[in-house]
Amino acid sequence: MRCPFCGEADSQVKDSRPTEDGSAIRRRRFCPACHQRFTTIERVQLRELTVVKADQRRVAFDRDKLARSVRIALRKRPVDDEQIERIVSGIVRQLEASGETDVKSHDIGELVMETLKTVDTVAYVRFASVYRDFREGKDFEAFLGHMGELPKPAKTGE
Repeated sequence: MRCPFCGEADSQVKDSRPTEDGSAIRRRRFCPACHQRFTTIERVQLRELTVVKADQRRVAFDRDKLARSVRIALRKRPVDDEQIERIVSGIVRQLEASGETDVKSHDIGELVMETLKTVDTVAYVRFASVYRDFREGKDFEAFLGHMGELPKPAKTGE
């Protein structure tokens, strides 16, 4: 693994341990050239996914982009980083397990919304407002009209 600080090609693994949910391995590394330490995360990748955009462009699936979107929706909500990581890993596993290598961006968005709906309704509305491109208050009003149909998420800390 190349050192992110000096670019040295060889680094040494000092410690390895699985993440809480067991979906990845966290490795603590040391660069013998510049003596810096850094962490890498290793995950199983079942297949290379390609995202097919609405305009039919094809781009490589970016797990980090998915994680950023979920984090933004959940910003300042009572959901910790570990739970966010489990949410993202679950979505990626569902995409990989579908058996398809080409995944429509629309399907990814719907899967994220479906997941957020059960985790945090505020995050669900936040994500939907961007994903569905709400432009006016009436867009929110129409969307929120369906909110009474949602299950209430489990309260934390009780």
